Amino acid sequence: MELRLGTARSPRSQAMTLEMPTLTPTAAVVHTGVTTDWKGMLPVFQTAGVTLRALQTSDAPHLLSLLSTEEVARFVSPPPTTAEAFERFIDWTHRMRRQGSYACYAVVPRGLDHAVGILQVRALTPDFSLAEWGFAIGAQFWGSGLFVESATLTVDFAMDVIGVHRLEARAVTLNGRGNGALAKLGAVREATLRSSFSKGGHDFDQYLWSILAEDWHVRRGQVDWGGHGDTAYRLVA
Repeated sequence: MELRLGTARSPRSQAMTLEMPTLTPTAAVVHTGVTTDWKGMLPVFQTAGVTLRALQTSDAPHLLSLLSTEEVARFVSPPPTTAEAFERFIDWTHRMRRQGSYACYAVVPRGLDHAVGILQVRALTPDFSLAEWGFAIGAQFWGSGLFVESATLTVDFAMDVIGVHRLEARAVTLNGRGNGALAKLGAVREATLRSSFSKGGHDFDQYLWSILAEDWHVRRGQVDWGGHGDTAYRLVA
């Protein structure tokens, strides 16, 4: 899944394509019809297992440690290399949100007070009806169910709060876990983008995936995520 860290716009040099965990759905999330001035302040969402909130400066050293490992970096461009660089990235996310072109959430598992990953949504059109999204999460949390709760909340936020109609993602074709996770969320694989991601002197093909708002809402009403029954999210702020 494509993820950009920083201000550079080149998709070949800045895309972060995460080797994502195997996805085992754990809970359904219930729509609330919430609307909010997300540009001024991101709404905070909670489920039984995760809190999504805006990034904080104190998250920087934890993100540096978790997102710089070999497992996470396999299909990504290098993230910031120091805590100070991550702090600058965090400041940048707030500036871009206030401009109304971008939103970035910190993923905070139950029992912790710091981020172990991030999810972001970036506008591709001025009205934000077309957007792309991506995420990165520490390898020790892969396979924990954290992804499905966090990703479901993020897509709900994009569709129901921002007003995204079409949400796109890219994943390197060799990234079986990432592509499998997108498919399980209900994303549709539409195309192969040849030599669209570059790393270590090599070019890689990517799959282009999409989720449409109408499809998402139908799926959210029909899919039994299994395991733990229904777990509604709570709007905290």
